[in-house]
Amino acid sequence: MRKIYLISDTHFNHANIIKYCNRPFSNVEEMNKTLIKNWNNVVRDKDIVYFLGDLILSKNKAKKARELLELLNGEIVFIRGNHDKFGEKFRVIEYNGYKFMLIHNPDSSYTLNFDGWIIHGHHHANHLDEYPFINPKRKSINVSVEVINYKPVSLDLIVKLIEKGKVVRTINDL
Repeated sequence: MRKIYLISDTHFNHANIIKYCNRPFSNVEEMNKTLIKNWNNVVRDKDIVYFLGDLILSKNKAKKARELLELLNGEIVFIRGNHDKFGEKFRVIEYNGYKFMLIHNPDSSYTLNFDGWIIHGHHHANHLDEYPFINPKRKSINVSVEVINYKPVSLDLIVKLIEKGKVVRTINDL
């Protein structure tokens, strides 16, 4: 059976993101290798991954992005982040009776009149009080890599957590 996963803000090849977001890596090579390994340990080739923006930051971005994508399992659907030049602005999906808007920045004008849950990235783990992993009050889910332990998270898990109705700051708090 095909599973659905979500992830955002990998920032492959971006050295400053390690310091900015306090990532537990000593350098870009270690970060890239760990992100690829974690992704492929979770996602199978037949699975769908909604990538919610900010894949890579480097010179020769298009070429490097293609090279990276060849290393990652799954059918990847891109939602454009503020550092990307490709992908959809947002997508709305329905799953297990829930409506989800998949978008990079939850503060976008596209989200204003949306009545379902918003799954996003953009804020990393920098504002966990306002943008935790699961926020039932705001009906938002933050899938930035720092919040979901640097690997894609399944939509099935997200639905289970929504149904519990509790705030979850990061996936490590489960």
